[in-house]
Amino acid sequence: MRESTIEKHLVKRVKALGGEVRKVQWIGRRGAPDRVVLRDADQAATDILRDYDMQRMTDVQLGKLAREIVGLYICWPELKAPGVKPEAHQLREHKRMRAMGQRVVVIDSIEGVEEALS
Repeated sequence: MRESTIEKHLVKRVKALGGEVRKVQWIGRRGAPDRVVLRDADQAATDILRDYDMQRMTDVQLGKLAREIVGLYICWPELKAPGVKPEAHQLREHKRMRAMGQRVVVIDSIEGVEEALS
């Protein structure tokens, strides 16, 4: 299976969920994902908040929940052909982005698309 097949499946599934996939170009940043998945923030928050009693949560738990919600509607997928791993410079950039609270996922299969979107 080719990376382009996985990308087409990602785009199809995100659109079915009411979202968009954009291809991005980074100036001066090697290794950053070249796609971003955008989903309806209100729907993402509604889907996840129904399972929580926010009145009983600590500030740390609320912060973690907020990051989880943001990760549901903004995601940076790094698409790879099956079995292909990100290169060292890509892993470094993913680590930098995650340190800034961004959700970066490496996807190398159709099942990986489904997992990332769940």
